[in-house]
Amino acid sequence: MKKNRFRSFALSLAAAIGFISFANTNVPCNNQTVYAVSDKALVNLKYHNKEIVTVDHDQPQFSKSTLSKKKGPWQKYSQLDYLNRAHAANALLNKRLMPHSQRAALTWNPTGWHNKRIASGWLYNRCHLIGYQLTGQNNNPRNLITGTRELNDPDMLKYENEVAEYLRSSSKNYVRYRVTPIFKGNDLLANGVEMEAEATSKNGPRFNVYIFNEQPGMLLNYKTGTSKVKHGSSTIAEHVKSRKRSTSRVTKKRTIHHIKGTVSTAEHRVVGNRRSKIYHVMNGQNYHMSSANAVYFNSEAAAQAAGYRKSLR
Repeated sequence: MKKNRFRSFALSLAAAIGFISFANTNVPCNNQTVYAVSDKALVNLKYHNKEIVTVDHDQPQFSKSTLSKKKGPWQKYSQLDYLNRAHAANALLNKRLMPHSQRAALTWNPTGWHNKRIASGWLYNRCHLIGYQLTGQNNNPRNLITGTRELNDPDMLKYENEVAEYLRSSSKNYVRYRVTPIFKGNDLLANGVEMEAEATSKNGPRFNVYIFNEQPGMLLNYKTGTSKVKHGSSTIAEHVKSRKRSTSRVTKKRTIHHIKGTVSTAEHRVVGNRRSKIYHVMNGQNYHMSSANAVYFNSEAAAQAAGYRKSLR
């Protein structure tokens, strides 16, 4: 009897040790999928040229109680920590929370804010955890982190747009939503963000993804938020100087063929994102974007005629 009890205890202890070891294992990133990862695993996850990976088989981890619609929509933001960093932002989203006015300029500088111009535009954005278009939260320090342009738009934005489109389609639609920035130790710049969404009905959005806070061509110091250009890349100043040298003898006008039947060589003041079908004006947060995704228009009317809608950011 004592031997059997000892064997049972030994087996239980071995299983517990095995589970703990697995929870802290660095799971490799294959085919943009990371399985059975914990927050600790996300902290140690390494970037391997894939900006977005799925977490826990793309299944969000919400308790049933927080999916209840009995008390209507709600939003909750974590307190800033001792380093002034924002943490998890939670909400039960509904059309009632969505803003009806244009977003004002952002003034709060999140931790790690050392912005600079690079060849593709601004390196960093003041990045909302829960997008402005979903709740109208804007200059809320508990909802802002320093995020690269690539993280903010197009990566996070495409998931926000999926949720926003579903919410706008009916006032009866609800989505449980959580965005968690992942910081390593006392780093001031987040390694990335985990985005989770689960509609309360079966036909709505459902995802659990991790997006790296990376920018092509840049080396980021996550401890401070400072950065430097990778070998072979260039800052905006170097890019402009090079362009001036190459066009010093022959001045070429920029020709745009994106709008059917028209060609314009004017200075374009509206830029659209080819992937999200959203356009930005000069004073907007996301006006500067990667040229690979940019479509230029000489007016908002032209952008709208081409099927683009105005950004709320």
